[in-house]
Amino acid sequence: MAEILKHAVPKAEVAASLDQVRETVAGVIADVRERGDAAVREYSEKFDNWSPGSFRLSTEEVEKIVASVPQQVIDDITFVQEQVRHFARHQLDSMGEFEVETLPGVRLGQKHIPVQAAGAYIPGGRYPLTASAHMTIVTAKVAGVPRVVACTPPIHGEIPAATVAAMHLAGADEIWLLGGVQAVAAMAVGTATMEPVNLIAGPGNAYVAEAKRQLFGEIGIDLFAGPTEILVLADDQADPFVCAVDLLSQAEHGPDSPAVLITTSREVAGQTIAEVERILPGMPTRDYAEPAWRHHGQVHVVGSVDELYELADAFAFEHVEVLTAEPRLALERMTQYGALFLGEGTCVSFGDKVIGTNHVLPTRGAARYTGGLWVGKYLKTVTYQEVTDTASQALLGRLCGRASRVELFEGHARSGDVRAARAAGDALPWHEA
Repeated sequence: MAEILKHAVPKAEVAASLDQVRETVAGVIADVRERGDAAVREYSEKFDNWSPGSFRLSTEEVEKIVASVPQQVIDDITFVQEQVRHFARHQLDSMGEFEVETLPGVRLGQKHIPVQAAGAYIPGGRYPLTASAHMTIVTAKVAGVPRVVACTPPIHGEIPAATVAAMHLAGADEIWLLGGVQAVAAMAVGTATMEPVNLIAGPGNAYVAEAKRQLFGEIGIDLFAGPTEILVLADDQADPFVCAVDLLSQAEHGPDSPAVLITTSREVAGQTIAEVERILPGMPTRDYAEPAWRHHGQVHVVGSVDELYELADAFAFEHVEVLTAEPRLALERMTQYGALFLGEGTCVSFGDKVIGTNHVLPTRGAARYTGGLWVGKYLKTVTYQEVTDTASQALLGRLCGRASRVELFEGHARSGDVRAARAAGDALPWHEA
């Protein structure tokens, strides 16, 4: 049995908050659907105090903004994007297209077709999250998406220059200074000034995640990426200072970001809690990190490494950082996570910012059924069939007729009968009658 040294707020409180989010999001989407650009502008003024002549940046505006960004920032963006591009290309190379002959003259094939228009949502509002531009836009372009629409909100009424530079360098075809539910709704349903997209990718706050959820089906989405989560797994060899720093690194994303420690050592658990309390008051981002830790932080002590991994899988968290003597054991023992970060030399922040794997990952238990954003999310894996051998046409036609009639699908059966008749002269009694 695990001992819980620190609890999160009850799930009922979280559920009640989400109900309010769902209602608000539904109203905004309905309004954008009905009033288009007028509604988009109204919500942008209300939530972001932002109402320019055009939300879409012109080529000249983009060039001017990019030129204002320090060269070191440009160089760093370029380096990180190349890491993301390199990994995405390896992912693409792992996805084979093939054609196989299963019977004489029967060819079955598989190919990958990129979606024709993708929306990339890059969060902002408070922080210029340049890394999300790398993850969403670079990956889409490696997949071959011909049109990528990128949206990001202003920050305190100002243009986030570094984010715009990242969007441009990543290859965005359209850059819009527009955020929140209104941006997601505009990309999904389209307005007079924005053509709709086929798929929307990217992280965001609870409202953005809920907007994607409600619009799924009308458009595709990458996954349900809500508030950031971190799960640190530690044994008695782990450094409580490192545990605390890394927990708070993700708590600063927002006041609703869960940060959880599971450890086999009560001493590590207690010292980690003490380190968090020591570090928090001096954090420049404590207004987010502190409520996240107070309300959504948890610390569990378990009796063995087996229990450690069993409980970790039950959480099915987005980020799992393994600070144990044998961190690669997690690759064998765990099945439910968004991404693993193995050993003290590897932190979740590497994945968020610089290392090259994608940081758009499943949250709220979605790791039970999906992985994170990758090049394959922008591709439609389709199949094709061709039968040219007459003997195979007759064989399959007769089989189709029998199999379809077992299911009482007479129309399907007759399609098979016709192929057998054309290929081998079989009779069509239903036609003669």
